[in-house]
Amino acid sequence: MNGTLKRLREKRALSLTDLAEKSGVNRITIHRIETGKQKPMPRTIRKLADALQVGVEELTVSRRSTNDKE
Repeated sequence: MNGTLKRLREKRALSLTDLAEKSGVNRITIHRIETGKQKPMPRTIRKLADALQVGVEELTVSRRSTNDKE
């Protein structure tokens, strides 16, 4: 989830502080999730997904490129 969260946040031109304000999740917690130092609770995932206007699945399902399907 860490790479996906950061990618979606940056795609929306949101800083960590912006996402923290929109989601109600602490900025340090978001940073720890993005860097893989903390595993988010389900309610945190929901808050982040809502703030980013995506489904929970988009945050939690890892994306593989077509080259990885071999």
